[in-house]
Amino acid sequence: MKVIINGIECEANEGEYILNVARKNDIFIPAICYLNGCSPTLACRMCMVEADGKKVYSCNTKVKEGMVVESDLPNLWDERNAIMQAYCINHPLQCGVCDKSGECELQNFTHKARVNVQNYWIKDTHKEHKKWGEINYDPALCIVCERCITVCKDKIGESALKTTPRGANAPDASFKESMSKDALAIWTKFQKSLIAPSSGDMLDCSFCGECTSVCPTGALVSSAFQYTSNAWELKKIPASNPHSSDCELMYYDIKQTSINNQKEKIYRVSNDFAFATLNKAARYGFNTQNEVQGKDEKAFEKLVNMIKNDEIKNILFNSFITNEEALILQNLSQKFNLNLINHEAKKFQDFLACFYQNANTMYNANTNDISQSDFLIIIGSFLRYDAPTLGYKVNNALVMNKGAGIYFHPIKDKGIDKYSKNLLQINHDIKDNENILLFILQKFAKELPQDFKNTLENAYYQGTKEIEETINEEVIEKIEKQNENGEIIIEELKKLVPKKIKKSIEVQRSNYAKNLGIDEDILETLLAKKQKFTLIVGSDIYYDEQSAKLAKLCALVQKHTEFKVFLNPTCTNTLGVSLICDLSQDFKAGKTLAYNEKGDFSFSYDGDLASSSLNQQEGSFVNYDKRLVPTNAALEFKGYFLNDLANALGFDEEFTINYTKFLPQNKGFRAIDFDELENYYDNGGENHRGYELDFSHFEFEKNLSTQEAKVQNEGNLSLYHANTIHQFSKLSNRAFNEVGALFLSPDLMQKFDLNQDDSVILKNEKTQIAISVKCDESLENGAYLGDYDSKIDYKSLFDNTRYVKVWLEKVGAKNE
Repeated sequence: MKVIINGIECEANEGEYILNVARKNDIFIPAICYLNGCSPTLACRMCMVEADGKKVYSCNTKVKEGMVVESDLPNLWDERNAIMQAYCINHPLQCGVCDKSGECELQNFTHKARVNVQNYWIKDTHKEHKKWGEINYDPALCIVCERCITVCKDKIGESALKTTPRGANAPDASFKESMSKDALAIWTKFQKSLIAPSSGDMLDCSFCGECTSVCPTGALVSSAFQYTSNAWELKKIPASNPHSSDCELMYYDIKQTSINNQKEKIYRVSNDFAFATLNKAARYGFNTQNEVQGKDEKAFEKLVNMIKNDEIKNILFNSFITNEEALILQNLSQKFNLNLINHEAKKFQDFLACFYQNANTMYNANTNDISQSDFLIIIGSFLRYDAPTLGYKVNNALVMNKGAGIYFHPIKDKGIDKYSKNLLQINHDIKDNENILLFILQKFAKELPQDFKNTLENAYYQGTKEIEETINEEVIEKIEKQNENGEIIIEELKKLVPKKIKKSIEVQRSNYAKNLGIDEDILETLLAKKQKFTLIVGSDIYYDEQSAKLAKLCALVQKHTEFKVFLNPTCTNTLGVSLICDLSQDFKAGKTLAYNEKGDFSFSYDGDLASSSLNQQEGSFVNYDKRLVPTNAALEFKGYFLNDLANALGFDEEFTINYTKFLPQNKGFRAIDFDELENYYDNGGENHRGYELDFSHFEFEKNLSTQEAKVQNEGNLSLYHANTIHQFSKLSNRAFNEVGALFLSPDLMQKFDLNQDDSVILKNEKTQIAISVKCDESLENGAYLGDYDSKIDYKSLFDNTRYVKVWLEKVGAKNE
């Protein structure tokens, strides 16, 4: 449809709010409380406009065909001036030292509304500063816009904040006559409330920090950043999240370390909160740089000679690298006949190849599809732990679209229950992945191949269902009448009265649903009126012993159901590595160069030769939306880059980013120079980050044969390979510097008679590990061990799987 805003003709879609249409067309309408992708709250009323001559609030008024909107009228700015006066009443005059000064929306809108007098007053009240762990709250600076509450509920899914009574005086009644209606409403509400944790005195959340990012004033701020720098002194370096496969847009905010130390330092990470949401590792795990004084020429020469002399036969690496580094490794492997070993990426690469061959296309969903879905199924992903930002997208879809869905995972996560009552959490056996996909096909597929059709049709049984039915029941009503003689007679009147009864009927039921514990009647209720379906697939599926079969089933879901399919890559650049590198499963006889890993020669953070960290590099990643996105170096690295090694071995590119235009076009990449890549969202939220990969000429000819099932190890504990919510790898732990631990749910802590920080031994037939335990209150019947602590030999326990059986013994306990 067409609407006119401030004289400009704009295209709009049915259901869009006036404010969002204006933003897409670069038309400014002031708004403090509204957040894109969240519920409008009308907490600030600054977005008032006149639509077809009537005053409305643009954040919650939907467009109509031919609507004429005016947002820049003098009478509207008079109202906004009064609102900003209300916000400024008793607001502390500490802009010179406030962390938000220079990027404060209260400052901006006060100036924009031309506030130069204060006509209202009220007695101030003492408001004590709060320390909530990694976040500090200054209630004196809070204008109760409720953005923090909204983003935590509608995007993050934790609902960790609420309003609480302020205990302040009410505005004097005399101001009702002199103050505008909107300004008085804002002031009255403002005097009633402050922000507080939803439970207790401390925040119970994952500390993603999104509330500090959306806060328009300095009320909510990172405790580590508070009072360290003025905002205007910081230089913003656009980058991409180096820790997880969302690779979301973020900025390293840097300046010199001190007056007498001009070396640049990262003070914080910021984001374009309207469209880019960060997880905790992205926001706080930024100090990952490798500090070296210079180039270690002796170690570098040794490595070059080891490759030239054919001593090195393998390169072991991980997926926390750029596409350009992956291409360099691929070039080295081809020139020197080296095996490239990356077990995690190999699992994903094989699964992707099998999926592609059966679907005849790449997976077809992106996170925009997830956000727009009203029915979601998540399988194989420990969602809040493996991919927090993906969890935010799922929650946002459930909340904003009144969506529903099913979350399948062997471990119960009570944090998932906070998303929506319409998200069923099914905790299944680790061997049930195939049955889950078969159920999806049985329930939703059309025109399946005959062999699958026969299999699914044989997986039904006759069951019963209790229904409520309305019947017409005949009742006799007795009516007293008086006849001609004055006698009272009784007449009987028959009539039909509707009555609801319950009855059982026979229905066809699914054996898969029964075995998985799915209530099909509840599922039918959740599916009512749903139109946009997405299946999210995670790492458990890639690591499954039957991954080839599961890849084929996922491809059938994409081909024969209404579901779009989203494959979440395991690590930051797993997808990029899988597309660029020819990976091997096994090591050749000979020595191994380990890049950011441990090997015979380690070119890594703390190895034989120092490597750079991702915050010291320019390059690109391929994110989970199949989009190449650029990242820039925030800090200098004085050692050798991988490109230096390539040049010493016969290649000739001055900079690593020279390889960006040479990324393989038959794998979807484009011949575009790094410096030509954009990296931003526009005012309407359109993505201008790098480019989407083009798979129209895609070549992926690898085959994946069905693996033989391994004999399940014995043990008294089912152990899952996963990191805590804010950890992703050794890279993130460079910033957090945490000691690894075994995490157990409260019920397992009780079962093994363990207390916090007790020591235990984990054993299998290959190894044993001594480790302390910590309780994860979010889980039920779950135990997991991460790989972020390089001192823990997790690989010997898991052997490229996600689930193992191990023996757990409490240190000091008698062996049974």
